[in-house]
Amino acid sequence: MPIYEYRCDTCGHTFEMIRSVSEGDQGLNCPICKGPKVSRLMSVFSSSQGQNTSSSGTAPSCGPGPFT
Repeated sequence: MPIYEYRCDTCGHTFEMIRSVSEGDQGLNCPICKGPKVSRLMSVFSSSQGQNTSSSGTAPSCGPGPFT
């Protein structure tokens, strides 16, 4: 299930919720003020695959290219 980030339209509190796609944004209340108006925020997608962990700042090499 995806993790969505929301902001309360009443108090401005930002929070995350794990929601199934079929649930949508129905029935959400702010966990702080219990306000019923929340807006979904755009979040950055994160993946552990393909991360560049080299200290040189260049992408790691996977071997010779196809034209070697």
